[in-house]
Amino acid sequence: MAVTPLAAAGRDLRAYALGFPGAYEEFPWGESAFKVAKKMFAMLNVEASARRLSLTVKLGAAHDAALALPFARPTGYNLGKSGWVTSIFEQEASPPVPILRDWIYESYELIAPKRLLKELAL
Repeated sequence: MAVTPLAAAGRDLRAYALGFPGAYEEFPWGESAFKVAKKMFAMLNVEASARRLSLTVKLGAAHDAALALPFARPTGYNLGKSGWVTSIFEQEASPPVPILRDWIYESYELIAPKRLLKELAL
């Protein structure tokens, strides 16, 4: 069976998030929560049927530009007030993986301890 664009994007984004210094994955609500130093920097959910992908990240500089895109919205549960943004892609959408990677990077930078951020520059 062919890999859908959503499934491929999900695999890519998961591998990317886990590639940061100190990053690890937990499943507190049935979706992937990527953490560093016990703090979440991204959430990723790809439904088993690969019909929907969602990515949640905390943004600073890219926040306003992200919310101008049709697939992004402030995260619920009042997290949107703190800069968290959720992107949702349905069915056969082709998520803009390079943009989503940039957002994961920015979220990691906002959450990770300075000692781990130094490793990014190496």
